[in-house]
Amino acid sequence: MSIRFRLLALRDAARVLFLSCSIGVAVVAAQPGVRLGLIYGEGGKRPGIYVTPVAGPAGDSVRSIVMRDLDFGDRVTVLPKTTALATPSGSTVDYAGAARLGINGVVQISLITGGATIALHDVAAKKVIERKVISLPGAANSAGWRLAVHGASDQCEDWISGERGVASSRLAYVAEGRIWVIDSDGANALALTSAVRALSPNFSPNGQSVVYTALEPAGSAIYVADLRGASRRVVPPTGLNISPTYTPDGRGIAYAHGDDFGTELYVVGAGGGASRRISIGRGSDNTSPTFSPDGRRIAFTSGRSGRPDVYIADEDGTNADLLAALSSAAQAYRSSPDWSPDGRAIAFQSQLGGRFQAMLITLRDRVVKQLTTEGSNEDPAWAPDSRHVVVSSTRSGIRQLWVIDTETGRARQLTAAGGARLAAWSPRLVP
Repeated sequence: MSIRFRLLALRDAARVLFLSCSIGVAVVAAQPGVRLGLIYGEGGKRPGIYVTPVAGPAGDSVRSIVMRDLDFGDRVTVLPKTTALATPSGSTVDYAGAARLGINGVVQISLITGGATIALHDVAAKKVIERKVISLPGAANSAGWRLAVHGASDQCEDWISGERGVASSRLAYVAEGRIWVIDSDGANALALTSAVRALSPNFSPNGQSVVYTALEPAGSAIYVADLRGASRRVVPPTGLNISPTYTPDGRGIAYAHGDDFGTELYVVGAGGGASRRISIGRGSDNTSPTFSPDGRRIAFTSGRSGRPDVYIADEDGTNADLLAALSSAAQAYRSSPDWSPDGRAIAFQSQLGGRFQAMLITLRDRVVKQLTTEGSNEDPAWAPDSRHVVVSSTRSGIRQLWVIDTETGRARQLTAAGGARLAAWSPRLVP
């Protein structure tokens, strides 16, 4: 059978050597400068991955987190803990038994003082093909400890598929009038602000701070808070100031400012100071800016045609054009765009049959894809892998955050408390 592989990045004219293959698995070794996915399932199926038991007081927590992270990545099939594979003795795995059970790769984790050793076994090659020692800071199940374990999961997903996971990212959202931050698996919800009536959080490019709107008696202001909760104001409450987002270089913050003559887009330095206008709405409302990864283009919501729709323009607001023509009269309201981290697509919400649904449009061919149908699904925001989006959905009966896999449509609930909305995704926090 043919060997499937994907070349993800090639810095040099390096050669790729196929080392071995068996039914359903290809193992690829590469010279420095070539990065590849190492393990694949048969006929396009997801590879079967088994995470071995982890010895030690925190071992089951580590195993459970890694298994859940790999499952949430939607690139592998994680075999259950009850899988009848003998626990490895040292670094020896029962490769023949693993093959009979449909296992393509075995993740073996060993806790050591202050950290862990992570090894990936390729069942076809009958050997360890990747190994790494990681640090696990703090007490077991503390925020920093869990983040490090999530980083290990992302590393394993990269080894297996060639695509790094997003487990080591966090999400910010609004509930009960406050900004909250939560881990990618729904754990460790933390209130970032204590002031009521906060809106529209967005992470800085390095993931270490969140910009948001606070509604105050004199108007709405733009604040920046670090992840410890210390806040500073960058735009005073003069009129309406909403939907802030960082520029891709982290040096500026774009936001919408409204007055009696409409709502326009402005940019202010991340530390505050004078703002400059970047949209020309001529009395219309222009909100929800989102930048292309290179910072050269900007998408936003505008009512300049008489109804809200998504436009795309140069970063200074010139050459604005409608992102996509309406496909039917029912799509009369489109808003809340978010540009994917890989620059290839924009997610947005569209009103269909009286409810909002999450959509995406690919920028190469301008093909629109509907991502959701169940309940009302609003304000899609991209994960750092440009594959998953988070939405505020009523599909469970109350408004919660749900994560959608844009390739398969799989949905998983992220939050448990009701009223969660306006979510934003951080970059990966573990390199």
